[in-house]
Amino acid sequence: MIDGFGRSIDYLRISVTDRCNFRCTYCMPEMQSFLPHPDLLSYDEITTLVARFIDHGIRKIRLTGGEPLVRRDIAVLINALGQHVKSGALEELTMTTNGSRLEQFAPILASAGMKRINVSLDTLDPEQFKTISRGGDLDTVLKGIHAAKANGLAIKINMVALKGENEDALIPMMAFCAEHGFDLTLIETMPLGTGVSEREAQYISLDAFTAPIRQQYDLHPLAHKSAGPARYWRVDPLGLRLGLITPMSQNFCDHCNRIRLTTDGKIYMCLGSELHVDLRKALREGVPSDVDHLLQTALRLKPQRHEFENQFAQPDLRLKRHMNATGG
Repeated sequence: MIDGFGRSIDYLRISVTDRCNFRCTYCMPEMQSFLPHPDLLSYDEITTLVARFIDHGIRKIRLTGGEPLVRRDIAVLINALGQHVKSGALEELTMTTNGSRLEQFAPILASAGMKRINVSLDTLDPEQFKTISRGGDLDTVLKGIHAAKANGLAIKINMVALKGENEDALIPMMAFCAEHGFDLTLIETMPLGTGVSEREAQYISLDAFTAPIRQQYDLHPLAHKSAGPARYWRVDPLGLRLGLITPMSQNFCDHCNRIRLTTDGKIYMCLGSELHVDLRKALREGVPSDVDHLLQTALRLKPQRHEFENQFAQPDLRLKRHMNATGG
């Protein structure tokens, strides 16, 4: 699939649920309402759509949420999608998780053909973690991470940079990742969703957030690329591979290869845009060929770039949709 700006689209992120057992301050309000179950795509509907996406050139899929592992019987979907990896139709099936249910699910992910996962973890301080996640238990997450490692999964830790909240957690997180052979990716917070903590108070550019690294370590640019937008560096003498995702301070839209399928069946071509097409309606009321037509329409809707900078500066322009509704 080629969009209107000549970018090749081969990466699909699927939000399998908007529900989460955490309420991270930068993601959603503490009191959050969720979609009724009939509005969610069934697993059969998701697998039908995935087959269509693969036919159109999707080669990498990431399962997201909310928290994907809280959806009932999620192993059914994971195993079904894993068949595409085992057949060679998909190059990669991965997941982003908060880690709270990893101890239980790590063997299932590995047996389905997943080779690596991302775990969202913003601090290693238990009380700080509980505050940011609004009640999460750090020990449970760490047990899940180690279970995933024991099952042969490569792990990348995703850490959102939060001004005045977890800047002191960066160096300990780097040491932890280097010790256990994990990659670490730092992410700037984005102006998504109403009712979330004040963005002006939380936002810090990664250039400022990583200043302590440059004072203590040597950074060397790497040619390594993943399916996502991170730029990678090697941190010596730790030997840590560090990724930086900078949607606010250093735009990377020129090389965007992603589309997102929400849990209620909408395709969003850009995380920072409300433009979408509704595949659920086509599935439930139309014929399979309608999905193919809508995918081509979606490609034409993909904007050249997001407008996060303007949305950050002008609150009335910000999207009402929270991150958990679209998937990370």
